[in-house]
Amino acid sequence: MKRDLSRTRGSINRYPWTTIRLIPLLFSLALMPVSATAAELKTVVTAVEKGYRILNDLHASFAQRSVIAGIDRVQKGAGELFIRKVSGGSAMFRFTYTKPQKQEIICNGKTVWLYIPDNKQVMQMETASLFTGGNGIAISYLTGLGELSRDFAISFAKDHQDKKGDYLLELTPKKPSAVMAKLLLTISGTAVEQFQQTGRAADPFPVVGSTVIDAGGNRTTMEFSGAQSNKGIAPTRFTFNVPAGVEVVKQ
Repeated sequence: MKRDLSRTRGSINRYPWTTIRLIPLLFSLALMPVSATAAELKTVVTAVEKGYRILNDLHASFAQRSVIAGIDRVQKGAGELFIRKVSGGSAMFRFTYTKPQKQEIICNGKTVWLYIPDNKQVMQMETASLFTGGNGIAISYLTGLGELSRDFAISFAKDHQDKKGDYLLELTPKKPSAVMAKLLLTISGTAVEQFQQTGRAADPFPVVGSTVIDAGGNRTTMEFSGAQSNKGIAPTRFTFNVPAGVEVVKQ
């Protein structure tokens, strides 16, 4: 069953638009090649760069914490994610939320589906349309071809490392958008140390966490755990079959 979006405006308002807008930003975990002048900073980002080059697919759990600026409101979520790099500069992904309510965000590289079972609706859009306007920079995270040094000013945070020894990076877009004014990344100190010792990236996914700060000061932090890389995730994981009785709303 299909309907035009213009006739279902009221029902669509039930969808978590902040989640939709943050889809591309969640892919800060798929960091691209970066260049930097400071030797120590260059070592950290090169460790991430070389790890990403050997990353074919990823399965990890995540915990999400969103802070709404001005009203001191905190929203928490959790689930698991799947990512598969494909040829042609695109990527497939699947976020399965178990908290605060069941929902799925699925992309096969061309189409994105947002499905909330309780609503009995799935919103469908083309991947390209998701990144129109000021969100174009976010395509970098999905395709794996973006050059962060071109789009961001990159530095260490005030504290180069946290108490666990993980490195803290601060990325400021050269052309900020409404959905991303700043990006913070936490990089595994162990992965960087291994890279320093061997010159090779032993960890294809050294990103421990990411924080996206939008133009309004809202913050969404994701912490990743149990990451398993290059296990051969099947492309079928990134397809969505519309359940019986579920309405498809196209944008």
